[in-house]
Amino acid sequence: MSRDFVRQICQPLPGADCSDPWGGGHDAWKVGGKMFACIGALDQGVAVKTSDPEFAAMMIEAGDAERAKYFHKSWVLLPWGGDPGLMRDRILVSYDIIRAGLPKRVQAKLPARDA
Repeated sequence: MSRDFVRQICQPLPGADCSDPWGGGHDAWKVGGKMFACIGALDQGVAVKTSDPEFAAMMIEAGDAERAKYFHKSWVLLPWGGDPGLMRDRILVSYDIIRAGLPKRVQAKLPARDA
């Protein structure tokens, strides 16, 4: 898995946009200006939002994720080399969580996401 794998998942999502807000080679995937996935300059994997810190801790304890440095405790790092299906699912869940938290007027402008 790689940046290209993440790009293939994120790019088709309605309203998804990638930038490098800190410089140095980051991929920050956003919807409505809010980040839902991030690949750091060290390129160790992709950080995604989970529903809450408890779920993130469960993923870390199960060995499916690592603590995402510099992010809130509800974010995890999915390292390269893990299960591609899990990575895909967690990116999509992260997108849905962030999208659902956007103001209603911003959400209304976004097309529906394909399942």
